[in-house]
Amino acid sequence: MKSPIKTVALALMSVCVLVTTAVAEAPFNDDIPDKHTVTKGDTLWDISAHFLAQPWLWPEIWQVNPQIQNPHLIYPGDIISLIYIDGKPRLTLTRSRNVKLSPKIREIADRQAIPALPLDMINSFLSRNRVVEPGVLESAPYILAGQTKHLLTAKGDSFYARGDFSETQNSYGIYRNGGAFVDPITNETLGIRAKDIGAGSVTALNDDILTLIATRSLEELRIDDRLLEHEERKIDTTFYPSAPPEGTEGLILSVEGAVSTGGMLDVVSINLGERDGIEIGNMLSILKAGVVVKDRVQGGSVTLPPEKAGLLMVFRTFEKMSFALVLTAELPIQIKDIVRQP
Repeated sequence: MKSPIKTVALALMSVCVLVTTAVAEAPFNDDIPDKHTVTKGDTLWDISAHFLAQPWLWPEIWQVNPQIQNPHLIYPGDIISLIYIDGKPRLTLTRSRNVKLSPKIREIADRQAIPALPLDMINSFLSRNRVVEPGVLESAPYILAGQTKHLLTAKGDSFYARGDFSETQNSYGIYRNGGAFVDPITNETLGIRAKDIGAGSVTALNDDILTLIATRSLEELRIDDRLLEHEERKIDTTFYPSAPPEGTEGLILSVEGAVSTGGMLDVVSINLGERDGIEIGNMLSILKAGVVVKDRVQGGSVTLPPEKAGLLMVFRTFEKMSFALVLTAELPIQIKDIVRQP
């Protein structure tokens, strides 16, 4: 999965390294251009990094232009300029051409808006992997048997499921219990990992027995795998980086697809969620907890300051936890690494 991502990784790395120069008092870079003309291949993150040491702060310094309804939509050829209003620096957007709308005719521009971040590689996490409350999987319908009584079922095979199908859908996602997400500090169960295994389309219903055909399988479907209804939510792969609430701090719970260590463009889970004010697009610094060393001069032990390890962006939130994408990794990313407001 990672091989097609590497080309994107190099671009993100060069942009995100600028974040290490960020200082709260001066969000702009020291050497910034007066203007930037948007070109094909730019992203909103790239452009913001031209001007800002903390690119995710870009919404705070836009000068509102009443002629531009949505400054989030930026097109190749548009010009972004640095101006000063009452002595304060602001960014303003000038369209490369005017687009007029008629009450009778809708005109569609022949150019595509540039993306905020190219995050197509996490589409599977956006649309399929889930976190559910304890007990949800245990009470969900389950795979009873394959049509030929096989213990394992693959894509294209028919199989049977049993459970409460009083509100039968045309298709179901198939999941397996991947274990609990537990807060390492409070020991609170934050959710249960519903590991995406595949999907099935309904072909028949007989009382509490459902017949399905496997339409997708990431691995072989097994007896006792669980069926969950498809989520009714909009899937959006465009994200606008933003700052989290003041004082935000948490820990990494897991590195998806790894035992304990991850790197750039890996997906991690964190113990911060919607109840903590976390939103999609929030940026968080990743830090290594300071190690304890002996003071050979004054005696005793001293805990060293945390060490910067990388930067992540939240792309999916739940009530008590979230999934995030590692954008930069200066050190190996591990479970229990600190995540904090940049």
